[in-house]
Amino acid sequence: MAFLSIEGVSKYFPLQDGSGSRASRQAQFCVFKDVSLRLDKGEFLTLIGHSGCGKSTLLNIVAGFEASSTGGVILDGKEVTAPGLDRMVVFQSFALMPWLSAFENVRLAVRAAHPTWDKVQLRDEAQKYLDMMGLKDAGTKKPTFLSGGMRQRVGLARAFAVQPKVMLLDEPFAQIDALTRGVIQEELVRMWSATQHTVFMVTHDVDEALLLSDRIALMTNGPEAQVAESFPVTLPRPRTRESMIETAEYTRLRNHILHFLLRGSHALASREA
Repeated sequence: MAFLSIEGVSKYFPLQDGSGSRASRQAQFCVFKDVSLRLDKGEFLTLIGHSGCGKSTLLNIVAGFEASSTGGVILDGKEVTAPGLDRMVVFQSFALMPWLSAFENVRLAVRAAHPTWDKVQLRDEAQKYLDMMGLKDAGTKKPTFLSGGMRQRVGLARAFAVQPKVMLLDEPFAQIDALTRGVIQEELVRMWSATQHTVFMVTHDVDEALLLSDRIALMTNGPEAQVAESFPVTLPRPRTRESMIETAEYTRLRNHILHFLLRGSHALASREA
């Protein structure tokens, strides 16, 4: 049995008629339909699709922030019905507490996960993950005084420090400049290799997906978006951007994804029309 199962999940949003009241179910807007994905424990799966196909909405359903209209999510044998510390989300908007220092942001998450720990244990655990993300000298600074890249490092340290069953990454590098993004992506690979957390990421960045993922799933355009296919990323690990782009397999996989995004993202919907 898969460690994380997304089973037949659909999401509808109610439309309104001219009077401002909700329309009938037949007039509801379907963002995505019958989406099913399964992740093994320790797997890094990335979902790619154009904006508007419902990637982030699906991630929010896995996180427990939103309810699915049909279908459900099973994590480690239990149905997901609400948010929980077994699923940590790293948002593209950083989502740090602005009145707390970097260290305090991480310690707050550790304390929520380990309420019986004493101050020394909480301090040591928070500092360990800050150090792992290269933030040893930034712990006393508040988010306002950190660059975008450093803020996202804090967000990643906070998520890893809780040691969740699943890490959920919602386009976590979208607001970071290209050069910094590459550095943090490789740091994420290192952190994931050390911890072997199960990771579900959504993005529209093809190179990011190829660098990070064990497997990639492609989503058609909305409305009624669906998962068109999934396939393993056969590039050997450890990966770096420099070594990866020199291989024929990288070119093959990248072209396959780009062809889908440029021409084939309507294909599944067209065949079923």
